[in-house]
Order: sequence, then C-alpha cells, then structure tokens
Amino acid sequence: MSDVTQDELIEALKIAYCYMPKAIEVNKYEYGDRYQTVLDHIQTVKETLLIAGIDPEEVYGEINPDITPNSSY
Repeated sequence: MSDVTQDELIEALKIAYCYMPKAIEVNKYEYGDRYQTVLDHIQTVKETLLIAGIDPEEVYGEINPDITPNSSY
C-alpha cells in the first residue's frame, strides 16, 4: 500500500465498522474468553471515528444509503 490518504483510511475504517458486531451483541457465550478483547476493539474503532469528527451512529447510513431506513423523526 503506497500513498494512501487519510480520507481513504477513514473510508476503510467506516466500511469495516459497518461489518463489526454491535457491542450489545458481544457476549461471553458467543465470543468465549475473547469477548472483552472484541469489545475493546469496537471501542477503539468508535473512538477513532469520533476523533476524526465522524458520528459512529451515522456511519452505516452513509456507507449503505440504499438499504438504510429513513429516520422517523
């Protein structure tokens, strides 16, 4: 990978975030002893998005506008 811009890295991070499990879905039954590590990784990605000025709750709709329901408010 050469000459990757910060915008490209942020876009890749947003796409990856869309495929990550939601923190509420992560439990010891599903993830075993790694569940805390998975939660830590999710938190790291969320914090990185926030530092970049991106609301993690809005990422899915931005990346997948065609399959995202419209807001009800």
